[in-house]
Amino acid sequence: MKRGDILLIGLIVIVALAFLIPRWFEPSEKNHNEPRVANITVDGKLFKTVELTKEEQTIDVKTEFGYNILKVHDYGIEMIDADCPDKVCLTFGFVERNGGTIVCLPHRLMVEIEGAPGEGDGIDVIVK
Repeated sequence: MKRGDILLIGLIVIVALAFLIPRWFEPSEKNHNEPRVANITVDGKLFKTVELTKEEQTIDVKTEFGYNILKVHDYGIEMIDADCPDKVCLTFGFVERNGGTIVCLPHRLMVEIEGAPGEGDGIDVIVK
């Protein structure tokens, strides 16, 4: 390696650290003081409203369309099992933000997170 290569690598590492270090010292954006709930609807009708808590709980949704199993933990919710043929609803993962949704079309099931008014309604990015 030449001297210029080492200087270039060092410069790239310094620039990368300049962007990463401030993120380590930022306070956590997660504010769990406000109650957050998940509204579970089946075929457009409210099935159940569940408070999202840190404690783990399992919700079984058994309807004429099929069954789904939801798991609440760490102030969020995720679909862990379903008997639908395509299992697309399992790919939504863990949802914890206001307005986040999980949908299972064959079972006509939708889970939507509702939080404090104004939370998560800010601007994400501006493109010109």
